[in-house]
Amino acid sequence: MQTLKIIIADDHPLFRGALVQTLQAMAADVAIIECGEFSAALKAADEHPDADLMLLDLAMPGVSGFSGLMTLRAQFAALPVVIVSATDDSGTVRRSLELGASGFIPKSSGLDDIRNAVKTVLDGDVFVPGNDSGKAEDDPVLVEILDRLKTLTPQQNRVLTMLAEGLLNKQIAYELGVSEATIKAHVSAILLKLNVDSRTQAVIKLGKINMAMVA
Repeated sequence: MQTLKIIIADDHPLFRGALVQTLQAMAADVAIIECGEFSAALKAADEHPDADLMLLDLAMPGVSGFSGLMTLRAQFAALPVVIVSATDDSGTVRRSLELGASGFIPKSSGLDDIRNAVKTVLDGDVFVPGNDSGKAEDDPVLVEILDRLKTLTPQQNRVLTMLAEGLLNKQIAYELGVSEATIKAHVSAILLKLNVDSRTQAVIKLGKINMAMVA
């Protein structure tokens, strides 16, 4: 039987441990990769292209709100990402699914619910919590922002995330290993796609998507 490989990205060791025990009971051969911060999650996704699934907490070191989900969907399109979060209001669930999550598991879920959610996604379906309809975002302003964010390329998405962290062009260029001129070109493209005039306005638009999130 083929090994089931799952990446768990959550900064709470006790919760990660509970997830590990829950998932190991699902199959005879389960490999778990644990990550306590977002940079480790990115590295794990890169080093394990055969991973079947990633469970991602929205609030963890190195990431803010939906930025982590956006980055993963942009860089690792083939990897299903399921959000596991203590913030489970309808808006957060909807936005997660709109931005490409394959499912959403509230941290308050029971063990059987977690196993059912993971099985649903592994079977190729999208899992929506029982108390949420999973309907599309109905705020027209947010719908427009979400649609525009989806047009960003993987590199543009990474640049926008770094802009939101307050990094300067030269710092982003260093982190990504490209020239500052390349970053300026990416920023110009981001502004055009988001229909804004400045990087500050671009960060504000991203912030509107994250407003429902709490640490």
